[in-house]
Amino acid sequence: MTAAAFPDHDARDAVEAVRAAIARATRMVGFTGAGVSTESGVPDFRSPGSPWMRNKPIPFDLWLSSADARAEAWRRKFTMDDLYAGAKPSRGHKAMANLVSEGRMQAIVTQNIDGLHQAAGVGPEKVIELHGNGTYALCLSCGARHELADIRRAFEASGSAPVCDDCGGLVKSATVSFGQAMPAEAMRRAEALARDCDLFLAVGSSLVVFPAATLPVIANRSGAMLIIINREPTDLDEVADIVVRADIGAALAPFAA
Repeated sequence: MTAAAFPDHDARDAVEAVRAAIARATRMVGFTGAGVSTESGVPDFRSPGSPWMRNKPIPFDLWLSSADARAEAWRRKFTMDDLYAGAKPSRGHKAMANLVSEGRMQAIVTQNIDGLHQAAGVGPEKVIELHGNGTYALCLSCGARHELADIRRAFEASGSAPVCDDCGGLVKSATVSFGQAMPAEAMRRAEALARDCDLFLAVGSSLVVFPAATLPVIANRSGAMLIIINREPTDLDEVADIVVRADIGAALAPFAA
């Protein structure tokens, strides 16, 4: 199927096409990538000059094996956190929160780690985080949650990576690092939703990071309508039913009211 594509100057037609598709859907699933959060001031990973390139995440195997690497990982994390401290939900976050609250969107599957879907009012049970969450930390041994403010105070005082007060285990940001296993339950839920939905709305994702990028393919092959809203082309545009290449906030603003 050839997708209906709408460049910036056809934004009104694009929004109407998306609105009509949403109105027909009964089992819609949202899927978001970094593009939904850039309006909030959260930098994406692949743009030229991205601060993520200056503060690259440390691979999981190196993180596990080296205390120095763990300390450097925390330094880089706090540097990045400072860049978008106080970020607020974008128009895209608010639009998707509205769709969830109205019962039109079953859940949001996200590649993002910023917690902005929850900040927009989506209950945590409706947000499936494939790459974890960077707003808190977990002990890798006992699973105890640790708050970042407490970790930062101790880290800045000692320069050493934190360990768990309960069991002495290693404490890590609750994100999925390169080389770390994806959360099995989150992937299971996301795949089940993709197979069962009748509309898969992919927003702000380059659709090149796997296994997350398999989800729109699963939805499409299971008979769901696939809508892609992204500033740049993606490898799945050719199989999508509607492609909207426009500013994400502008494209979703009518659903954010």
